[in-house]
Amino acid sequence: MFIKSIAVISALLGSLIIAGCDSKEPSDVKEHNDIKVGIVVGAEKQLAEVAKKVAKEKYNLDVTLVDFNDYVLPNEALNKGEIDVNAFQHEPYLEQQIKDRGYKLAPVGKTFIYPIAAYSKKIKSPDESQIAGATNDSTNAIESPDESQSESQIAEANDSTNKKPLDELLQPGSQIAVANDPTNLGRSLLLLQKEGLIKLKEGVGLLPTVLDIVENPKELKLVELDAPQLPHSLDDQQITLAIINNTYASQIGLSPAKDGLFVEDTSSPYVNLIVAREDNKEADNVKKFVQAYQSEEVIEAANQIFNGGAVKGW
Repeated sequence: MFIKSIAVISALLGSLIIAGCDSKEPSDVKEHNDIKVGIVVGAEKQLAEVAKKVAKEKYNLDVTLVDFNDYVLPNEALNKGEIDVNAFQHEPYLEQQIKDRGYKLAPVGKTFIYPIAAYSKKIKSPDESQIAGATNDSTNAIESPDESQSESQIAEANDSTNKKPLDELLQPGSQIAVANDPTNLGRSLLLLQKEGLIKLKEGVGLLPTVLDIVENPKELKLVELDAPQLPHSLDDQQITLAIINNTYASQIGLSPAKDGLFVEDTSSPYVNLIVAREDNKEADNVKKFVQAYQSEEVIEAANQIFNGGAVKGW
């Protein structure tokens, strides 16, 4: 009987030891060496592809990129746990989404600022209007400058005060296409105000709406569209210009530095973020992905892909 008791106790102890060993496995599994990242389809996805490669080579982290075609679903999927992080949005947009939808999300790293800009196929830029209105002699001087002129002298000549202001190039009642989500609409309105085309109420912050416009001397008409539709709106005969995020502008080969009629300051608060949930923001795989994204390889890729339209935000 005594021997049987010892045998039973030994068996129980053995099972506890085995269970104890097994219990380590879940904690090991929690240290995921893979990650699902939500990305909005566009040029920014190319940066995520570079980050994916860096993550594997430097941190042995397997990255799966999950494509989305709008700005709403990536946060919904993240909040539901269908993906681990996303990388597409700036802080004002994230804050608005959290406020409106009650998401438990948190920023874990910064990526790039993609300045929005106004583009048009209907009107010339102030630079072009100066050249078009110049005499033949002055045009020749600009196109074929004297070899003794320095680049700075040429630039100074081209930057004369004879340029037409943009508000003179816009006809009364011109239609301007803008994004329809609250934060990017606000961003566009602030840019229009910066250019002196409209005036907003005092104290509107980062989220003004069309109802906050108090002065609109040109009676400009704002056409609100889904962000992915903005590049296509440039071909609409009714649209004079469109204010487009560089993520979408770059898809049709537009650069804010080269093609923008007017461009958002790079000091804007709209730096893009890598976002996780509150329950995984400290996870090792999340930290590794942030490090991979904030690598020199990704910076170099951004310079090439966006042609000066992406500014490092960290």
